[in-house]
Amino acid sequence: MLQFGQKQKLEVIKTVDFGAYLGTEEEKVLLPAKQVPKGCRVGDEIEVFLYKDSEDRPIATTREPKMTLGEVALLKVKDITRIGAFLDWGLERDLFLPFKEQTKELHKGEEILAALYIDKSDRLAATMKIYPYLPTGGDFAKDQEVQGRVYEISRNFGAFVAIDDQYQGLIPAKQLFGEQKVHVGDWITARVSDVHEDGKVDLDLRQKAYLQMDEDAERILELLQQKGGKLPIGDKSSPAEIIELTGMSKNQFKRAIGHLYKEHQVMLEAKEVRLVKG
Repeated sequence: MLQFGQKQKLEVIKTVDFGAYLGTEEEKVLLPAKQVPKGCRVGDEIEVFLYKDSEDRPIATTREPKMTLGEVALLKVKDITRIGAFLDWGLERDLFLPFKEQTKELHKGEEILAALYIDKSDRLAATMKIYPYLPTGGDFAKDQEVQGRVYEISRNFGAFVAIDDQYQGLIPAKQLFGEQKVHVGDWITARVSDVHEDGKVDLDLRQKAYLQMDEDAERILELLQQKGGKLPIGDKSSPAEIIELTGMSKNQFKRAIGHLYKEHQVMLEAKEVRLVKG
C-alpha cells in the first residue's frame, strides 16, 4: 500500500526511459529517471518518499524531506500567494500552507514551525497549528531555564511555545501583560514554573519572585528618574493603571515598592510614589 507523506521501501516492477515504476501492478508510483539509482533492476527495493506532483499525480522521490507525516520542522517561506503560502521542505515541489492553517501574517523568507498533515482532498499540506503534533515530556524540571519558539497565541490560554522546537510548553495568559507580551515567531527564554503529571510544561517569562523583585525595583527607580522623581501610581491604583505605566502586575509592583520603601529609597502614598532625595 502506498503511504503518502512517509518514507517506505518499494519494489521496482518496471523500468522505462523516464524512470522506474515502484509498488505493485495494482498500485504503482513513478520514480523519475534522474533519481533512479544507477544499475537499478526490476525486483530491487528502493526507499522513497511519496507525495503528489503539481498535477496531483503520485510521485516518488529519493530526496530527503525536512519532515514526514505528523512531524514538525522549521521551514522557510518561499512565496506568498492569494491562496496561501508555500514552504521549502527540501523537495522539488514546495509545500502548501493554507491561510486557515496560519497563526500569523507571514513574510517571504522568514522561518516558521510547521507540521505535515493530509488535508480533506488527500493532499499533503502544512499547518502552523502544531499543538497536536508536539510531544509532552522532555525531562524538564521546575525552575529550569529553557528556550523555545512561540507558535500560537490564545487569549484564553496564553502563548503556546515549542520548547527547543520540539516539546509542548505554555505561558499562561495571566502572565502576558505589559512588557511580558510575546508574538508568534518569537524565540524566548523562560523558566519552567510547573511540570504537570501528563508531561505538559508551564513557563514563566519572569524569574523567581525574589530575583524578579530586584529587577522590578530597578525598573521603578529608572522610571522615577525619568519622570522627575514622581510616579502617579500607588498602593490604591488599579491594576490597569500600574500595568500601563510600569508593565508589571499589581502584585509585582507592590513587592518591588515594598522593597524600595524598606530600603528608604521611596515614599509611598495612595496614588503616588516619590523618590527619596539623598
